Amino acid sequence: MQQLLNVWMGLDLRRQITVIGATLAMFFAVLAMSRMATAPSMTLLYAGLENGAAGEVVRALEARGATFDVRGGSIFVDSKDRDQLRMTLASEGLPANSNRGYELLDNLSGFGTTSQMFDAAYWRAKEGELARTIVSSPHIAMARVHIATTGSNPFQRGVTPTASVSITPNGGSVSAAQAKAVRYLVASAIAGLAPEDVAVIDANGNLIGSAEEAAPAVGGDDKAQMLRDRVERLLEARVGPGNAIVEVSVDTVTESEAIRERRFDPEGRVAISTDTQETSNTATDAGGGDVTVASNLPDGDAAGGDSSSSQNSETRERINYEVSETEREIIKAPGAIRRLSVAVLVNDVTQVAGDGTITQIPRSAEEMGALRELVSSAVGYDEARGDIITLKSMSLQSVEPAGTAASTSLLDRFDLDVMSAIQMAVLALVTLILGLFVVRPVLSRAPPENLSSDPARLPNMGSTDPMSTLPSLSGEVSGGEGDLPDLPMLGGTMGEMGNMDAPQDPVDRLRSMIGERQEETVEILRSWLEEKEENA
Repeated sequence: MQQLLNVWMGLDLRRQITVIGATLAMFFAVLAMSRMATAPSMTLLYAGLENGAAGEVVRALEARGATFDVRGGSIFVDSKDRDQLRMTLASEGLPANSNRGYELLDNLSGFGTTSQMFDAAYWRAKEGELARTIVSSPHIAMARVHIATTGSNPFQRGVTPTASVSITPNGGSVSAAQAKAVRYLVASAIAGLAPEDVAVIDANGNLIGSAEEAAPAVGGDDKAQMLRDRVERLLEARVGPGNAIVEVSVDTVTESEAIRERRFDPEGRVAISTDTQETSNTATDAGGGDVTVASNLPDGDAAGGDSSSSQNSETRERINYEVSETEREIIKAPGAIRRLSVAVLVNDVTQVAGDGTITQIPRSAEEMGALRELVSSAVGYDEARGDIITLKSMSLQSVEPAGTAASTSLLDRFDLDVMSAIQMAVLALVTLILGLFVVRPVLSRAPPENLSSDPARLPNMGSTDPMSTLPSLSGEVSGGEGDLPDLPMLGGTMGEMGNMDAPQDPVDRLRSMIGERQEETVEILRSWLEEKEENA
C-alpha cells in the first residue's frame, strides 16, 4: 500500500487526472458488461395490438411482476418466459379481440329490448364473427367488416344487402385470389348477398379485385405453363429429375367471332295444321193455286198446286305446310389454340466404366420414339393444325450450385443475441485498451527525480573503475553485503560494459548510459533503498 502511495505521489497532476479518468472508464465499462451479461434476453410477445388490448396485456404483466419492454406497438418479454406468458394470458382471454361476436347477444334480455336493438346487436355480432374468421388467416393481421342491410322491414322490397371489408395484410400484400375468397366468405354468410356486392379494400385504400373487372381468360402463357408442367412431370418419371428441359410455345386466337346460320329445305315440308269443314242444306217448297171466291167459302174446295224440295251437301279441307328450317349460332371466344410448338431436350445416358471413367451415350431411337409419343399425347398434338414437336437427346452441362451448403454447428444449440454479443465484445475491447495502454504505462513509469536529473550526483561516480563503484554503492545501501542486487533494467548494459575493450574512459561511458536511461537508474536506486528498509 505504501508503494502505491509513493507511486501515486510521484505522479504529476496531469497523469493523476489521466489515471482517475481511465479507472472510471474501466469501472463503467465493466459495470455495463456485467449488466448486459445479467440482463434478460428480450423477445417479441405481441405486436400490432390495438391500444386497449395492449394496455390490458401490460397491466397483466405488471400484476405478475414479469420483466417486459414496450417498443412502439410491440411488447417484448424475457425469452425464457415468453411461452409460459402466452399460455397464461390466453387462459385469461388476453389479448382481448376488439371484434366481438355472438357474445353480444348474451347481454340482451327480453325486457326493454326492442326489435331494432336486437337487429343492431345481431348484425354487429355477424360482423365480429366474420372479422374473426378473416383474421384467423396467417396472411391477414387485421380486418373490419361492414354490412349494409334492410333488416326485417317488410315495407322495403327489392333492396339487396351489400358489404365492405377492410383488410390489413401481415407483412405482404393481399392478392386478387385472397380478396375473392374473402368476398365469397362474406357472401356465403349473409342471405341474399352476392359476391359481386362485397368490396374488399386494403390498408392503402385500394380496391382489390373489383367486380367491374372481367375475369381474364386463360391466355397462351398460362396454357404453355400448364403443358410444360405436364410434359416435365411425364418425362422426369423416366429420365429423372433435372434431366429434361421442356419449352412450349402456344399460338392462341385473340379475336372473338360470332356466326349465325339459317337454312331452308324446300324439299322437306311439314304439315303444321289441318282444317276440315262440311256443309249440308235441305229445302222444301209446296206450290199454291189462284185465290178465288170458292177458296174462301167454308165448304168450298181449295185450289190445288204443285210442291218441290231440294238438298245440298258440301265438304271443304285446308292443310297448312311449313318449309323445313335450320338455325345455328356459333360464338368463338379468344383463347383457342391456333398452333402448338414443343421443344424437348433430354439428357444423355451416363455410363461409368470399371476404371471410373464417365461417358455420355445418346439415347436409343426406340426410346426417343416412345418419349415422342408420350409428349404428343400429353400436349394434344394435331398435325392438321400445324403443330410441331422437336425431341433431341444431348448431353446437359452440369452447373455447380452457387453459395455455401447449410450446415449445423455447436453455436446453433445456444440462443445467442448477436447484438448483445457485439456490444459486450466492444466494451471488453475498450476495457482492455484502457487497462493495457493507459493505466499500466502511467503507473509503471514514474517521473524522474532530482537524483536522476544529474548523473554526476550519483554516489561514488568519481571512481575510475566502474565495476568497483557499483559494489561500493551496494555496500552502502544494503548494509555491507558484497553482492549486488538484481539489476533487471541495466543487466544487459553491465554485461556489455564488462566486455568493453575500447580505450574510452569507463566512468564517462557509465555516466552517459545513466544519463540516457534515467528512469531505469532511479528504479534501481529505489529498489535498493526499499531492500535497505526491509533489512533494517
